[in-house]
Amino acid sequence: MNTASRPKPLPAFIRLPFVRLFLGLFAVILPVVAVQLAVSALPLDRLFKNLFLALLTPPVAIWAYSTFVRLTENRHVEELGPRGALNELGVGTLVGAMSLLVVVAILASLGAFAVIGTGTMGAVLIPLLIAFAGAPFEELVFRGVLFRIIEQGLGSWLALVISAVIFGGLHLLNENATVFGAIAVMLQAGLMLGAAFMATRRLWLPIGTHFAWNFMQSGVFGIAVSGNEPHDGLIKSSLTGPDILTGGSFGVEGSIVTIALGVALSIYLLWVARKRRNIVPPPWRRPVASGT
Repeated sequence: MNTASRPKPLPAFIRLPFVRLFLGLFAVILPVVAVQLAVSALPLDRLFKNLFLALLTPPVAIWAYSTFVRLTENRHVEELGPRGALNELGVGTLVGAMSLLVVVAILASLGAFAVIGTGTMGAVLIPLLIAFAGAPFEELVFRGVLFRIIEQGLGSWLALVISAVIFGGLHLLNENATVFGAIAVMLQAGLMLGAAFMATRRLWLPIGTHFAWNFMQSGVFGIAVSGNEPHDGLIKSSLTGPDILTGGSFGVEGSIVTIALGVALSIYLLWVARKRRNIVPPPWRRPVASGT
């Protein structure tokens, strides 16, 4: 038998999940940060800087993640496989857009959301570019590296909780962050995007959902995204009422309406994951391989 094409066995310490977790975060984040620093140094206006980031960030992040997986796990990157990718991205985009529309419709019916004017098509471009650059990168980091590798070490349920807590907690770094807003992001986006990966075992569905959710907030309705300052959108809107309903300065991601919808979607996706037998048990419940 020809053994020349067999991959060399990895050192034992690299096969440890939490060693690979550290290496994976470093491998994916560092090239993207380098791209961001290089683009920020260019003598360009904000629009063209965001255009370059949108063109460069996704392919660099995908290349970095794919290279990391091939080198440390000796396998093809099935979670980014091209077959069915457009369909999953489309479904995810539809889910993200429709979810935001449902939230806005409920808030409008309660008198908490109102349209006060219209913007321009040009106002849509920068939020579109920001969402296009950010969603793939964040999903590769949080679901591709963080959730997936923790899951290998501790099982699906603990990985879902830990990754959601970290995802929500990091939103405390945003400009108008609140503790309740971070908890809200954990409960709706952190759980739902992790569940979307569990249901499909691929990254395209959560990438599409993440992209559309962020773009619809900022680019269409001009709503603050996760506590960041709002951009002008296609629609000029106002949110009035108690913060628990509107999310206050954090945006609708801090709304109890958004939490309820996100939790409901998470439950459905986890049901799909369980039905497809995509739940990874914790190590103490895994069958022990018998020796030969």
